[in-house]
Amino acid sequence: MKYLLIIQSENSPELLERLLRVCRHRGFRVQNINGETTENEKSLHITLTVCSDRPVSLLTKQIEKLFGITRVAAIGQEQVIKASA
Repeated sequence: MKYLLIIQSENSPELLERLLRVCRHRGFRVQNINGETTENEKSLHITLTVCSDRPVSLLTKQIEKLFGITRVAAIGQEQVIKASA
């Protein structure tokens, strides 16, 4: 199943590395990643598309524990299809 994760965090150089490591260790394959900083460059907005047969809660709970993460929201494949229709 494909999931869209919307992540807000503090902007730090090691954040993306930690995020990708958690995805790999939890058995999720990254299909797409997009990151943008805010105007003051203190915050980072990341949109991550992952794929796995495992429940997305296994991944989101671990991402929330990462240092600097302020918010994580997950959208399932069915919700993405309904929103685009």
